[in-house]
Amino acid sequence: MRALVTGGGGFLGLAIVKKLRARGDEVRSFSRGAHPALGELGAESVRGDLADAAAVLEAARACDIVFHVAAKAGVWGSADSYHRANVVGTSNVLDACKEAGISRLVFTSTPSVTFAGRDQIAVDESAPYARSYLSDYPRTKSIAERHVLASNGPELATVALRPHLIWGPGDPHLVPRLLDRARSGRLRLLGDRPNEVDSVYVDNAADAHLLAADRLTPDSAIAGKAYFISQGEPLPLADLINRILAAGGLPPVQRRIPSGAAYALGAILEAVYGLLGIENEPPMTRFVARQLSTAHWFDISAARRDLGYSPAISLDEGMERLAKSLR
Repeated sequence: MRALVTGGGGFLGLAIVKKLRARGDEVRSFSRGAHPALGELGAESVRGDLADAAAVLEAARACDIVFHVAAKAGVWGSADSYHRANVVGTSNVLDACKEAGISRLVFTSTPSVTFAGRDQIAVDESAPYARSYLSDYPRTKSIAERHVLASNGPELATVALRPHLIWGPGDPHLVPRLLDRARSGRLRLLGDRPNEVDSVYVDNAADAHLLAADRLTPDSAIAGKAYFISQGEPLPLADLINRILAAGGLPPVQRRIPSGAAYALGAILEAVYGLLGIENEPPMTRFVARQLSTAHWFDISAARRDLGYSPAISLDEGMERLAKSLR
């Protein structure tokens, strides 16, 4: 097949491109930046902005399926920047699919669309969307996911995947941030609860996307649905963090601060940064404080049943691969 991968040069997007090319599929990537690795894989690269409807349509032409992976992530930035990338961008992708006659769309969402600041323990897809959000990222991804699933129909089959806390070799987000903060002595654990969290190794998340693509048809069991994706191996957050630090050759973090104090600090910093127009991300936000001090792990029975998903790379093997890459 001929696939369009938005954000094909990103962490998850590149893993999807690698797997598609390894099995012989033609791939076109749509990204804002240049990514030489795509050319090395034999993938076509098109540069453009998701908010540019004409550019998205041009990239989609002659493709059979779209993996819409690109998004504005993170926890800091203007509400408009998140809306343009995640809401307008997704709307443009849906319109391009319809205009170009593309019949399948696999959308990368996030479990944060259901996160209301409280523990999520063995949550499945029956969990409702949160009524309010502490960050524009999950708020706009929630709008986008609802639009994608509502667009499912006879001419365009859609499915949304919600991978949680993606990590692995080449991770430009979670792993380097943890290592940098640990090296500078700024890393802290929040609260004193052994809150368990899910994560997913990047290749497993990519596998889930290909499994969904291969099963997606207008009359399939997965059409119009969302699925949580994880390792299926929840760990106390402190253990997960310290295993990543060990992979980077660093000692475990032991210092803690109260979760309530972190939330209050996040609220103050958000107000100050917003008032002063500081573009850099604050060292703490309310959303991050809640994420780090609550449990969030998911029942992935639906993904196992409907997608045939089973994490091929265990957490232990993934950590070994991460440690090797960091060395």
